Amino acid sequence: MKKYFIGALAVLAVFTACRRRAAAPRPTIPLVLAVSADTLGVGHIATRAGHIGAAGSVAIIGDPSDAISLAQYLRSSDSRDNIDGRYNRDSLPDFAGECFEVILDAYNEPYSHFVTEGPDAREHLDSLREVAVRNALFAWDSTSVRTPAKILVFTSPLQAEYGLFDVDTLQRLTGGRSLLLTSADAMLEEAYSRGNRHILVWTGAKTRASGAWQAVFARKGWEDATLSVLSPPDALDIRTELRSLLRQYRSEGRKLDVILLDTYQAQPSYLASELDIIRQAGTEEDASFDRMLSRDFYFVEPRSALAKAVYDVLRSGNLFTHRIARPLVRYYLTEESVQGGLVLEEADASYVESAYVQDFR
Repeated sequence: MKKYFIGALAVLAVFTACRRRAAAPRPTIPLVLAVSADTLGVGHIATRAGHIGAAGSVAIIGDPSDAISLAQYLRSSDSRDNIDGRYNRDSLPDFAGECFEVILDAYNEPYSHFVTEGPDAREHLDSLREVAVRNALFAWDSTSVRTPAKILVFTSPLQAEYGLFDVDTLQRLTGGRSLLLTSADAMLEEAYSRGNRHILVWTGAKTRASGAWQAVFARKGWEDATLSVLSPPDALDIRTELRSLLRQYRSEGRKLDVILLDTYQAQPSYLASELDIIRQAGTEEDASFDRMLSRDFYFVEPRSALAKAVYDVLRSGNLFTHRIARPLVRYYLTEESVQGGLVLEEADASYVESAYVQDFR
């Protein structure tokens, strides 16, 4: 296994501790200002971001189990015609020739730990913002991953609200131009583009409490759409949780067009079978659920939504590598070095897949 270290980050940690924040409605974190000012060191990494164009990689960043699940899905995806991009399986991988550099953030997961209450709540969220910036630098650095990233895919919806602002700000300050994608944006955009206006997000309690989904939705400016974010109590099986979720939503008195599943371990087949039972309206409660669900109701899960988003930006930006090869996946783990900074450790695929994900569905 190989280890990679962005040495300047250790120096920047000390430097940023004494920096004052800029006066702005939402000031960026000091780390961003420090990196952008370091033109001869780590700042150059941000400046080069995205400039190699189609030759760059697609970086997947997040909780190990989520990132691995998404990488596996993208590697095996075959839903589009490789010639014209239509939805038509052609027995060729949709992402032929692409390299997926997967940063498994084992050191910082789960990101829900950064969502706290009390006087230190803001400080913890600022730490999550730093995590996003540091992982972006790893993804852009040619010494830490073999191919610098042209696209950064953040698997966590918490990163959509706490971190992406700072990564984008860093690029604006330094001239970087890699593309940023998140699961929250991808799922919301898919639902809305298909005409769904009453949207429900099924997520965990801490993510719901953080307000991340609500904030991402608010920035869309969709005045004709509604969003509910709910977290049902844990149950022995997902079917029971689904019914609990529908009971919670029913109290809002609105139709329901789509449920966004905020999990990479989704079980669409189980949910579809339970939905069939509900549609048969065998009980009074089932009948009330059936009346609430729109005729074309469906579920959206993050892997398929992100696969569409990645494919579309590659095609629209002419960023496909056009190499004739199977998609390549490389894994890297974040861990603390003996010097106290974070390093990336290149990891064996069979090891991380068996260690972090038990079942790909």
